Amino acid sequence: MRYTFGHIKIGERAKALIQNSLAKHWVSTGENVKEFEKTFKNTFSYKEAVAVSSGTTADFTALASLHEYGATWGDEVIVPSLSFVATSNAVLAAGFKPVFIDINRKTLNIDPQKIERAITKKTKAIEIVHTMGKPCDMDPILDVAKKYNLKVIEDACEAHGAKYKGQYVGGIGLAGTFSFYAAHIVCSGEGGMVATNDSEYAKILRSVRSHGRPDGTDYFQFDRFGFNCKMNDLEAAVGIEGIENFSNTFNARKKNLNYLLKANQDLNHLFYFLEEKPHEVLSPHAFSLVAREDVNMEARHLSNYLQENGVQVKTLFASLPTQHRVFNFLGYKLGDFPEAEYVGNKGLHFGCHQYLTQEDLDFVTDLLHTYVQKYI
Repeated sequence: MRYTFGHIKIGERAKALIQNSLAKHWVSTGENVKEFEKTFKNTFSYKEAVAVSSGTTADFTALASLHEYGATWGDEVIVPSLSFVATSNAVLAAGFKPVFIDINRKTLNIDPQKIERAITKKTKAIEIVHTMGKPCDMDPILDVAKKYNLKVIEDACEAHGAKYKGQYVGGIGLAGTFSFYAAHIVCSGEGGMVATNDSEYAKILRSVRSHGRPDGTDYFQFDRFGFNCKMNDLEAAVGIEGIENFSNTFNARKKNLNYLLKANQDLNHLFYFLEEKPHEVLSPHAFSLVAREDVNMEARHLSNYLQENGVQVKTLFASLPTQHRVFNFLGYKLGDFPEAEYVGNKGLHFGCHQYLTQEDLDFVTDLLHTYVQKYI
């Protein structure tokens, strides 16, 4: 592929930290993990940050900790119908049932107006996703959560550095979860983080990530449900370098995203592109597009065209409960989530990472313009 979705380069700072761990013959959770947690929380003004092994286990750890707040096996967690599958898989892994809510095709995020009708006596939390780095409309979500005494978990895996009304996402609800996979702004190869402004909740998170031991100690005492979700010091070394370079990386990616938006603005009549509103900061995770209603364009055809020409492309997830087999057992049927299903048929995204050149951005822009000639 000439145009990749994401890329990682490991610099001298990370290599030195890795060598230091190797010299000490200790590569499990140690000094690097603690430093990564400290640097991460300070960078984004969170009170606490708990490093884990992936974005998926970040979701799991945040959700499994709800058992400490009265949630029990089989209780319900509201989730968006469109997201990466880890969000909803983590609900199941934590012992709960995902209850899907449709999205808004223009924002790709959960529709806050559809949440309340899905709440039952078994609902314990709302897990939202800031999809493609676009902040959810948090005020109405928090209002309904307060009304029904529900916890709010923010999946911010694609939203490093995004802001809603001046506040970093991930610190608005009870917890924010992050992934450090190669495609993301902060990268550690693998790895994740749970951020929170609740110190007591952070103690539970540390326990859950280490088999339910009391506050993560190494004793053979197990106080609550948990798994081994710990990050290792080698991953943390790469993450430290990533967070130290965050501003430069964010700005470079935002420049690329804005360039793509401007270069393709003449295609607004064909596609929905994400818009950054005055009250928010959009995280430059990727460049997404969704064909408009009056354009007879299928995402898979455009995706095939871009892939054949050297551009790495991904779908926009599609409706998890109705366009993937994994959640068939929940009994949803095609048509239950028209917005998510529409995006599943009409949406895709590709990278805007910091190592792309202007020549790369012009290359993919030219490909888009060539492809859509038949629709103009």
